[in-house]
Amino acid sequence: MKKKHKIYLPLLLGLACAGGVLLGSKLDFTPDQKGLFSSNAKKEKLNRLIDYIDYEYVDDVNTDSIVDVTVNRILENLDPHSVYIPKNEYAGVTENMQGDFVGIGVSFYNVQDTIVVIQAMTGGPSEKLGIKGGDRILYANDKQLFNKQISNDSIIAQLKGVEDSKVTLTVLRKGLNKLLKFNVKRSRVPLKSVDAAYMLNAELGYIKVNRFSETTYQEFRASLYKLKKEGATKIAIDLRDNPGGYLSEAINIVDEFLEDGRLILFTKNKKGDIEETFSNKKGAFEKNKLFVLINENSASASEIVAGAFQDNDRGTIIGRRSYGKGLVQREMELGDGSAVRLTIARYYTPTGRSIQKSYEMGNEAYFNDYILRYKNGELATADSIHVSDSLRYKTPGGKIVYGGGGIIPDIFVPKDTNMERENINYILRMGLFSRFVFEELEKNRSYYNALSWKKFSQSEIVTDKIIENFLSYMKSQNVPMKIDNYQPLLKKYIKAVMAEQLFGTNEFQRIINENDRIINKVMELSLTN
Repeated sequence: MKKKHKIYLPLLLGLACAGGVLLGSKLDFTPDQKGLFSSNAKKEKLNRLIDYIDYEYVDDVNTDSIVDVTVNRILENLDPHSVYIPKNEYAGVTENMQGDFVGIGVSFYNVQDTIVVIQAMTGGPSEKLGIKGGDRILYANDKQLFNKQISNDSIIAQLKGVEDSKVTLTVLRKGLNKLLKFNVKRSRVPLKSVDAAYMLNAELGYIKVNRFSETTYQEFRASLYKLKKEGATKIAIDLRDNPGGYLSEAINIVDEFLEDGRLILFTKNKKGDIEETFSNKKGAFEKNKLFVLINENSASASEIVAGAFQDNDRGTIIGRRSYGKGLVQREMELGDGSAVRLTIARYYTPTGRSIQKSYEMGNEAYFNDYILRYKNGELATADSIHVSDSLRYKTPGGKIVYGGGGIIPDIFVPKDTNMERENINYILRMGLFSRFVFEELEKNRSYYNALSWKKFSQSEIVTDKIIENFLSYMKSQNVPMKIDNYQPLLKKYIKAVMAEQLFGTNEFQRIINENDRIINKVMELSLTN
C-alpha cells in the first residue's frame, strides 16, 4: 500500500523550531533533597487524586500518562519554552545536545529487511575502518540482522553499546564475491553542530552552525583556525535556521571576536538579580571583518551571538529578522527519566534590549508567528517590519536598534517565497530527497563511491533522466506538490543531497549555497572596505 503523506502548504510551515537557551546546568530534584518535595496542600491534593484513581477507578488506567498530561498542562500556562521532556524522549534529546554518542557511527536505511549503510559518520569508528555507503550489515557478532523484520530501535540497540566494547560486523558489499568482516570498537561518535567550514573566496571564510551543543565552541574554534590557515581574513558565520542551545557555547564563540571587557549579555531573574557576562580572553579574530547571517528561524543562542555583535558595533548582521526568543531555561530531572526545562530568567543584549516576542495570545499564535510575518510582507520588504519606538536603543557607535521581537539585521535580504522553491524546501525537510538519492546511488554504487569531490563537483551528475525518476518517485509517494517546472533547483538539491551522502555536510552546504541571495550579498560586502 502506498504511504500517504499529510501535506500542508509549505509557506505556512516555515515555523521556527526554537530550542531554548540553556544554562548548561541540570538539577536533579529528588523527594528528600533540600525539602523541595516536602508536603504541602497543593502537592497533597494532586498526589491523593492520582492514588485514588490508581486504586479505585473502575478501569485500569496508566497513571504515568495522567501525570505526563498534568505536567504538560501546568507548563502550558507558563511560557512557550518551559517544556516537559518525557522519559521515552529524554535520552535522544540529551544525546543531541551532548554532541556525541557511543556506537559504531553509521546512518542507515532498512531496505527489504536488510540494514544498508547510507554513510559512515565522519570521525566515527566505521569510517576509520572503511565501511562505506551501500554496505549491507548482515550480522552483528553472530546475531542475524536481515530477513528478521527487526525494528530500527532494535537495530540501533545492537549497534550501540558500551564505550570500547567490540562488535564484529559481517558486511556484504556490491561487486565483491565474498563477505567482509569488520571488528569495530564502539567509541564516541561526534554529532557535528558545525555543518560546514570552507572559503567563499580568497579572503572570506564561511562557517555554518546548526545548533549550540556541548561541543559547538570546540568545533567552531577548530574551523576558525583551519580557515585562518587557508588565508581567511574575513569570516561569515551562518546562523540561519539555528534554533539555539547552550548559552556558554554562544558566549565562547562571541569572545573570539570581541576585545576584552565588552558586555556580551546580561540575564535577569524574577528577583531582579542581574548577571552580566563580559568578553575576557584574547580572541582569534578580534580585528577582522565579520558577517553574521540570520533569518526568521534563528533563535535564542543564535540571537545572543547576533545581538552581542550588533550592540558592540562589531560586524554586519545580514538577512531577515530573527525568531525573537529571549528566555533562559534550566533543566530539572524529575527522578523517573523525564525532565522539565523551566524558564528561569530573561536575557538582554548589551544595550539592554529584550528581544523576546510576545506570547500573550497563547502558544498557538506564538508558534504561528511565521504566518503573520508572511502575510504582512515582512519576509519580502524591510519596510514591513513593525517596530515600537518605545523599544528604541542606541549602540555605542550611534546605531539605532530595536527590542521587542528578534534581531533586525543591519542589511535586509528578502526571502525567495516562490511557491515551487518553498515546496522543494519542504520536500527536503520531509527526507524524500534523501531516500530518493540513496536509491539512485544504489543503482551504481561502485561508480559513485569511487568519485572524487573534484570530479563530482565539476560534473553534470544529475541528468534529465534522474529528474524524471525523481518526479515519478514523488508521485509514488503521493506528494501532490507542483515542482516539475523548476528543474534547475531540483538538480541543485538532488546534487547537494548526493554530495552529503557521498562526502558529508560540508559539500552539501557548498552546493546549497550556490547563488544563495544572502551568501551573494555577503560576498559583495566582503569586497568593500
